[in-house]
Amino acid sequence: MWGVVFLVPPSSVPSLHVAAALGLAVVALAFSVSGVLAFGKAKTTKNPMRPEAASSLVVTGVYRVTRNPMYVGLGVLLLAWAVFLWSAWALVGPLAFVAYISRFQISPEERVLAKLFGAEYAAYKARVRRWL
Repeated sequence: MWGVVFLVPPSSVPSLHVAAALGLAVVALAFSVSGVLAFGKAKTTKNPMRPEAASSLVVTGVYRVTRNPMYVGLGVLLLAWAVFLWSAWALVGPLAFVAYISRFQISPEERVLAKLFGAEYAAYKARVRRWL
């Protein structure tokens, strides 16, 4: 994302873009930290590479708003970076992240969680969105 700014200069630099980027970064941090803390409270794995190690299905706190708050946090952080860079081309970064993480991380995680938690996970998926 940073390199694209050198290829295509930003269209303009409004005075509020840094403040907007910082605001988005705070939101990103809130989502990510809330997700990690909820997993810690439930004493379940925080390792996204080992969803089969999950000992419980976390559905409280930020997990009532999104099934993937840590990934939402990362996506919003990339959006904050794109806003800071103030280049429309930098928006490709967050979009690519969402596409990639949905296909190669979230979908496999969801298959494992469906096997582990069955109907409870299906009901959770029915009432809480993947992103926001």
